[in-house]
Amino acid sequence: MSPKILIVEDDVQIQDVLRILLAKNGYETVSAYSGTEALLVCDASVDLTLLDLMLPGKNGSEILEEIKEKSKAPVIVLSAITDVMSKVDLLSLGADDYVTKPFQNEELLARITARLRAAGQAALPAKANILTFKDLEINTDDYSVQCAGKDAELTAIEYALLELFVRNRNRTCTKSMIYDSIWNYDDGVDDNALNVHISKLRKKLKECNPNEEYIETVWGIGYRLKK
Repeated sequence: MSPKILIVEDDVQIQDVLRILLAKNGYETVSAYSGTEALLVCDASVDLTLLDLMLPGKNGSEILEEIKEKSKAPVIVLSAITDVMSKVDLLSLGADDYVTKPFQNEELLARITARLRAAGQAALPAKANILTFKDLEINTDDYSVQCAGKDAELTAIEYALLELFVRNRNRTCTKSMIYDSIWNYDDGVDDNALNVHISKLRKKLKECNPNEEYIETVWGIGYRLKK
């Protein structure tokens, strides 16, 4: 079973970013948007807590003490406060680690892994198989796609096309290569049908990020990723 992480953060956007990041890396998550809610959902099933300090009602320092009274699970504080003495005070109240906002995803994930290992958590998650290009993330385990942090709802053909292009990012995918890889020359697919699929894929990516181009046409040959 994957470790469960409690995210205590009242900013909805940051909650979503953390939830998606952790889910992609194999963690189960539960969200709380206030200190009071955090205390209600914090139980023995929670393996680690990410705690924001600036919360409505009770502040993060008060909640930290109460969470540590309820659970032995490690707590990582997330805050924009950079004052050294404030960090020392939080550590003295029971925080196991401190990450300053804005944080780097890789650093946060590394600190989570370290705290779980220190706590004797054996069930660390296996990292999902992720392909990336610009702000695209393709999860080849569950066939999901994120573009600019948004879920791109692609059809099976659109997903297969995008994965093909990303796996072949340094080359042009010829039409014959695409037909062979995606359709195996079946279903009577022609250039018009391929163009329609590419057009719809571009449109969906454009809806996620209007300021970026991902796929370009190589006239008479095929398609490739736009650098």
